[in-house]
Amino acid sequence: MIYLDCAATSFLKPSCVAQAVFDAMHTIGSDGRGAHGLALAASRVVWRCREQVAELFGLTDPARVCFTSGSTEALNTAILGLFGPKDHVITTALEHNSVLRPLYHSGAELTVLPADEKGQIDLSGLEAARQRNTRAVVCTHVSNVTGEVVDIGRIGAFCREHGLLFILDASQSAGVFDIDMERDGISVLCFTGHKSLLGPQGTGGLCVAEGVSIRPLVVGGSGVHSFSRTHPGEYPTRLEAGTLNAHGLAGLSAALDWLDAQGLEPLRQREQALARRFYQGVCDAPGVKIYGDWSNPDRAAIVALNLEGEDAGAVSDALYEDFGICTRPGAHCAPLMHRALGTEEQGIVRFSFSHFNTESEVDAAVQAVRSLCGA
Repeated sequence: MIYLDCAATSFLKPSCVAQAVFDAMHTIGSDGRGAHGLALAASRVVWRCREQVAELFGLTDPARVCFTSGSTEALNTAILGLFGPKDHVITTALEHNSVLRPLYHSGAELTVLPADEKGQIDLSGLEAARQRNTRAVVCTHVSNVTGEVVDIGRIGAFCREHGLLFILDASQSAGVFDIDMERDGISVLCFTGHKSLLGPQGTGGLCVAEGVSIRPLVVGGSGVHSFSRTHPGEYPTRLEAGTLNAHGLAGLSAALDWLDAQGLEPLRQREQALARRFYQGVCDAPGVKIYGDWSNPDRAAIVALNLEGEDAGAVSDALYEDFGICTRPGAHCAPLMHRALGTEEQGIVRFSFSHFNTESEVDAAVQAVRSLCGA
């Protein structure tokens, strides 16, 4: 099997991640739910993970790292906890439904910056999109369909200039690209642990800048202020009702240690080189259409393509059944992007690479695509 579906979830994890989860299962209790040794051990694991996440994203106060089950819950928490029907929000056509559906559900008025035929956003449209009741820009850092990278520094500067919130979906960029909340002007950063952060599924969260107050999405048990009718207001408890996935966070903590030891820059360069090797191997194959702007080398390790006249699902199925290659076909939960690319009916076959992949795997995938299109 050749796994090229890393934008969905990282499959190969460092061995230390599984070991950390296993060890936690045997050594920790529930964070914040007792004064005995196992509970305190859980609290230490969780707090250390907060510190690691805060350091990774340039957040000063680790207490403002609030853990969730992943990006979807984090984005719902941020969007529904900040916006309502009287607000106006600017977003983009690159967005995943984990951004779009909470925005629709919030009732806020939306302006969507369109994507061109290459899946790129013209950020010069930000100023024209701003209205008197504009509260925020909410957008992804990296398109999960094509791998295009959004200039978050430019968006952050725009939001600072006009006193707007900047909510970033870092699902595809956390663990790949350098992100600094202070430098980039990010108010809330939402992330998941199971993609390029190399942690377990069921981990993730949101990092909340100073001065940003989010209404809780879920209230309930917190381990403190039990006689109050209202949920505690201090971070991180404010956004963490219920028992945290401390075992998963132990694995995420180990993954963050591993990434720190390796360095994000060399890992990103390797996976970008693998993606470009694949792109160069298939771009001239007959009937192959590749999406996105490949003139820009600074992109995520994603190659989105179609074979002329072939349904994306059928192509992806053939890649797995005939060649043992795992890809992701379809709409990728990004309907506006597919509308911009003209692939609503056909879908797209997405190849997404990791630094764990090898050149021989990439070359095998190239030969598989060329075989399917008769090259």
